[in-house]
Amino acid sequence: MNILQAIILGIVQGLTEFLPVSSSGHLTIFQHIMGVNMEGNLFFNVMLHVGTLVSVCVVYRKLILRLIKAFGKLVKDIFTGNFRWSKMNGDTNLLVMLVIGLVPLFMLFVPIPGAGGINGKDIAELWQGNTGYFIITGFALLATSVMLWVGVKAMENTEKKYAARASGDAPGRRRLKTVDAVCIGLGQCLAAIFPGLSRSGTTLAMGELRGLNKQVALDYAFVLGIPSILAAALLEGIDAIQAQGTQDTLQVGTGAMIAGMIAAMVVGFFAIMLFKWMLEKDRTNIFVIYTAVVGIAVIIVSIIELKSGNNLFSGAPLTFA
Repeated sequence: MNILQAIILGIVQGLTEFLPVSSSGHLTIFQHIMGVNMEGNLFFNVMLHVGTLVSVCVVYRKLILRLIKAFGKLVKDIFTGNFRWSKMNGDTNLLVMLVIGLVPLFMLFVPIPGAGGINGKDIAELWQGNTGYFIITGFALLATSVMLWVGVKAMENTEKKYAARASGDAPGRRRLKTVDAVCIGLGQCLAAIFPGLSRSGTTLAMGELRGLNKQVALDYAFVLGIPSILAAALLEGIDAIQAQGTQDTLQVGTGAMIAGMIAAMVVGFFAIMLFKWMLEKDRTNIFVIYTAVVGIAVIIVSIIELKSGNNLFSGAPLTFA
């Protein structure tokens, strides 16, 4: 992989990690088109995740500092017997709901009953590097489009319920409940399995369905993404270390890795700001249309490829694991 390809993939990662269009789906699409197999480029995947992690931490640095302080106070209250669930302030509530929202992710490592010990993470890895499963990305993008549309309709109903925006603020609950966190966490879990199912889009739609204020739901989705992205980077880092010394390791040069990481970081920062602005201005319908169009295009390409048995762009034979 050359520096230009690394920058392109970094831009795709940074732009789609936070916009509700699925970073995994778009990376799969661009890798498919460019004929680049990322399965052996584990360190490069880690660097892309680090880039997006930095961008979200920069945007939400003030909230992160508040949550760190809330964590210290929460620990103190628990050990002194002063903790009361009903008396949590806003930051402590958000912190606790973040922890609850992460619990469903552990389901990825739980064996699926009757599946011979296969878990969700194994299924997610099945699509990686296997071009024959490209059609899955198309259907997942269509599912993202449906989820976003449902979320938009749910928010419209919430706005009608709260009538006019007298204060100028968007309506909806600003305090999360346990059920909210569990639903959003389950949505994030599904997004981790299927490339093309947007994590930010799914979690936002879940929050809107639960009647949350849309900006609160988006902020929760992004902050919830910090430990998720960090976990993904750590897991891929462990896999990369275990694979060190094999011929598939370090197919990407140091310069290309750094270029890709910087591209993901810079583009990721502006993608977050853009999405927050578009949500505020009620312009997220564009993502409903976009993911539907791209999903249909991927399905059409996949059907053609499955009939021919070859990648339509590179001409390489399709692979199935």
